[in-house]
Amino acid sequence: MKLDTRVWKPLVVSEIERTKHRRAVGSDVHTVRFRDPAGSIRQGEWHGEEVSFGGETYDLEEVDVLPPSDPDKIVCIGRNYADHAAEMDNEIPDRPLLFLKPPNTLAGHGDTVTLPAGKDQIDHEAEIAVVIGKQARNVDSADAMDYVAGFTCLNDLSNRDDQRKEKNWVRGKAFDNAAPMGPVLASPDEVPADADIELRVNGETKQSSSRDHLAFPVPELIEEITTYLTLEPGDVIATGTPAGVGPLSDGDTVEVEVEGVGVLEHDVRIP
Repeated sequence: MKLDTRVWKPLVVSEIERTKHRRAVGSDVHTVRFRDPAGSIRQGEWHGEEVSFGGETYDLEEVDVLPPSDPDKIVCIGRNYADHAAEMDNEIPDRPLLFLKPPNTLAGHGDTVTLPAGKDQIDHEAEIAVVIGKQARNVDSADAMDYVAGFTCLNDLSNRDDQRKEKNWVRGKAFDNAAPMGPVLASPDEVPADADIELRVNGETKQSSSRDHLAFPVPELIEEITTYLTLEPGDVIATGTPAGVGPLSDGDTVEVEVEGVGVLEHDVRIP
């Protein structure tokens, strides 16, 4: 029998303006994917102000920090915090509400993400993201964490103009750069069961909650998702957003912070 030895695939980055990394994002040693000064994609270690791979160490300003995995798909969860469901005049569903973001939505830490032009409302949504470590199908919730490589930060950018007009949310959720993710991958034991999550826009806190407020916790999400589809190594589950979602403007700086992971930072450009 041939074993599945997939880890992460090389990430092709296009039409994203890279910006300088303005500050350190945590000092713990985590796994980071980056493009080194020679243009090679590396999976190394994050040391706060530096990254390293193969005996070489680089300042953050020398590299492009990439999303910590290169997923085939991002499975997103809607209305998984009661307070967010309430602010959207909805209730928690009877089972997890699932939708997909394709790989074109990926953006990384330090990127300036270009959002669709001519829209009245594109919202931020801070999320704790789960990165899958091995192929998963029909997984029982009791075993689900065995399939988790780690956690990272994600911003589920949402085009409300079109989301309100369609049922499949392709225009609303799947546009280019709609899923900034990173900066690092933290192992499951580094992220508490009640890990705090916070989002700031231009330094002002807009969202603040914790992992233990998820209506459907991570093991239940994995069981539900793998009942219907196979999760591959590197695939991502975006676990939902708490209350406080709101619109972004051209020139905004967004920070998503997850306890045990660090801070994902990106800027916003709206033509």
